[in-house]
Amino acid sequence: MYFVKTPKIIQKLFSRFTWKIKTKKKVIFLTFDDGPIPEVTPFVLNILAQYNAKATFFCVGDNVRKHPDVFKQVVDAGHSVGNHTYNHFNGWSSSDRPYCQNVQRCADLVESNIFRPPYGRIKRSQAQMLQEDYQIIMWDVLSGDFDARISVSDCVRNVTHNAQQGSVVVFHDSLKAWDKLQHVLPEVLEHYSKLGYSFSRITDEMLQMPRRAMSA
Repeated sequence: MYFVKTPKIIQKLFSRFTWKIKTKKKVIFLTFDDGPIPEVTPFVLNILAQYNAKATFFCVGDNVRKHPDVFKQVVDAGHSVGNHTYNHFNGWSSSDRPYCQNVQRCADLVESNIFRPPYGRIKRSQAQMLQEDYQIIMWDVLSGDFDARISVSDCVRNVTHNAQQGSVVVFHDSLKAWDKLQHVLPEVLEHYSKLGYSFSRITDEMLQMPRRAMSA
């Protein structure tokens, strides 16, 4: 079970996490988890470019290691990148120290001040450790593109019936989501473009965070 629209009570309980981006503009923040991979990420980049859209990619470190050229395409296209652990660790089933070490291993390849826990699952103790260096980015709309039980039209509705000004929306540039994503992403971009929305990446300035110092 998962919430398509994150309940406000959850957002209040975990208020130190970022669920939406405060903005006075008609902007939506599309995010993509689990890549980069050559089978899906270049398609995403191409579709985004067609709509002059920027996004934020929460990258799995091992995928960056295996596909550095695809990761470079993401960065070169002007999108933001975030840490998504090195091995897609589930925080609820991981001890604190190995979990944070896995995040650091990803950080060796993905230089970023933002982190999203895989599955959205993270213990308070892990969050407290990571928040010294990262802003934890969650979401207020989950597309469900990973869910084999729902249709393409259901996935589109999950986004278009819930995302609004400042929403952080989750998609996945992964093989599991590919069957839906290739249809849903263009429809969502077209829908909101017609409504006068633009699509932006998440930046340190929006989060009022200092940029992480370059490693020596």
